[in-house]
Amino acid sequence: MNSPPYVTRNNLSEPLREKMIQLLNQHLADIIDLQLQAKQAHWNVKGPNFIGLHELFDRVAGEIEDFADSMAERAVELGGVAKGTLQIVVKVSRLSVYRVDLETANEHVDALSGALAAFGASARAAVDTAAQEGDANSADLFTEVSRGIDKLTWLVEAHGQGATT
Repeated sequence: MNSPPYVTRNNLSEPLREKMIQLLNQHLADIIDLQLQAKQAHWNVKGPNFIGLHELFDRVAGEIEDFADSMAERAVELGGVAKGTLQIVVKVSRLSVYRVDLETANEHVDALSGALAAFGASARAAVDTAAQEGDANSADLFTEVSRGIDKLTWLVEAHGQGATT
C-alpha cells in the first residue's frame, strides 16, 4: 500500500487513511460516470414527458455533482489526491456503459434508475467498509450519499412506474 502523498495532522492512522482514499477514489470515479449518465439522459430525452424528465435529469446530475465534490474533498482531507479525471473514470468506473442509442423516455428512465440503484448499493457497502475500518466520518459521508442516491433513484423510478409502454 502506498502512503498518502500529503502530510496531514488528521489523527487517523496512515494505513486507514490510505484505504479510505482508495475507497473514496473508486466511488469518485463511479459517481462522475453516474453524473455523466444523468447528463446524457438530460440532453437526449424526448417525448410527451420531455420537460419534466429533462428538468429531473438535470436536477439528478446537479445533486450527484455535489456528492462527487464531497467525496473528492474527503480524499484530499485524508492526505490523498482526488482522482477524478476523465481518463481515470473511463478506466476504473464499475458502472455499466450508458447506451447512447436510447430513444424513448422510458428507456432513459430505466437506464438511469438502474445506474442510480447500482451506485446506491455500492455506496451502502462503502458505509459498512468505512465503519468496519474505523473511519466514522467517511462512513457518515457514504451514508449521506447513499441516502441522497436512494431519493434520486425513487424520483427517477417513479416516472417509469405504472407506464404501459
